[in-house]
Amino acid sequence: MIRFASTEDLNALSKLDVHISEKELLNVIERRRVIVSTENGKINGWLRYGLFWDNLPFMNMLYIIDGERGKGIGTALCNFWERELKELGYSLALTSTLSDERGQFFYRELGYRDCGSLILPDEVTEIIMYKKLEDSNG
Repeated sequence: MIRFASTEDLNALSKLDVHISEKELLNVIERRRVIVSTENGKINGWLRYGLFWDNLPFMNMLYIIDGERGKGIGTALCNFWERELKELGYSLALTSTLSDERGQFFYRELGYRDCGSLILPDEVTEIIMYKKLEDSNG
């Protein structure tokens, strides 16, 4: 089941998503910027986003629990998010992935295209990707 996270998910999500403080996680949950996948009442994946330049939706996190990958959960989360963004009037979505991660291939399969990179000293290059939402098949 794919749905927006609720405050009832805060405790479970705060243990799973270690890249965000519990206070900020609550903030983005309340703003409907966290989408979860659940099975048998347990979260098995989530998508979290914010706004780049305050007006472009940027997926900050897409994570599928170990053992649940390869079942279409990531695709379902992205499709749900893209449909929601279109309903909110957005025409473009952004995300990023490290150049040494397989995620870049996943996003390209969903129609995302490279549009830039972030290169920090002593770090792996971050690939910035975009998708025009009218191209979405989700």
